[in-house]
Amino acid sequence: MTAWPFEPVLWTFVGLSLAIYFRAQSGIRGWPGTRLGCFAGGMAAVLVALATPIATYDGVFFWVHMVQHLLLTLVAAPLILLGAPVTLALRAASPPVRASMVAFLHSRTVRLLGHPLVAWITFALVMWVSHFSPLFNLALENAVVHVAEHMVFLIAGLLFWWPVIGLDPGARRLGHPLRIVYLVTALPQQSWLGLAIYSSSRVLYDHYRVLERSGGLSALDDQRAAGIIMWVGGDFLFVVALAFAIGAWAGAERREGERADRRLSRIVREQG
Repeated sequence: MTAWPFEPVLWTFVGLSLAIYFRAQSGIRGWPGTRLGCFAGGMAAVLVALATPIATYDGVFFWVHMVQHLLLTLVAAPLILLGAPVTLALRAASPPVRASMVAFLHSRTVRLLGHPLVAWITFALVMWVSHFSPLFNLALENAVVHVAEHMVFLIAGLLFWWPVIGLDPGARRLGHPLRIVYLVTALPQQSWLGLAIYSSSRVLYDHYRVLERSGGLSALDDQRAAGIIMWVGGDFLFVVALAFAIGAWAGAERREGERADRRLSRIVREQG
């Protein structure tokens, strides 16, 4: 708990992001405080993953590395998007800047990246290719590749959750039934990845295999623990997301029913 890495660039980036967000939302009447809380929570999750002892030991224990990846993709990414930072930027920007942002958000590239199918496939490919290719071991040996890996995981997570959260423009927002399908189909691929790591009879990454350990788990047991975290922890977070998605669908149906009741009451009064 005392092995904190020195990450001034990351702390500065998170601090500036929070300061800019807070300043922007303070000038907009009626901006929900829950969105500020979600954005701050997402930034905090990034710090926990990359600027705490978790980051110090991600190259020593694979299970710690897996916690780090889940924090970036399944905690930080959705919380940041629940803060609706793009919508806030649009509302706070000057008219010329807003026009440029809108043009960019409607560009072909953004529409492609924000397509739910593209986002789903990108997320799955990033998870599988990164864990079952030489790139993972290279990231453990090379600091620059390691930083790039973290950025790719966070970006893939943001792309994946963008159509589900649906607060910011750019992505094709999914209707409530399709959100359920989107998440339900993503859950097993996350489970299979964790199960594949857990079930491997050999150590997948040379970095962990040759690393001298003063005690604790063996390299293979460490890998199995990482697989269980990916499998069980990832499933848990997806189930939580599904619960929120189902709750949002039920709330939307209830509000629609209330609107229909009000319309019917108004018609009855007018005819009476």
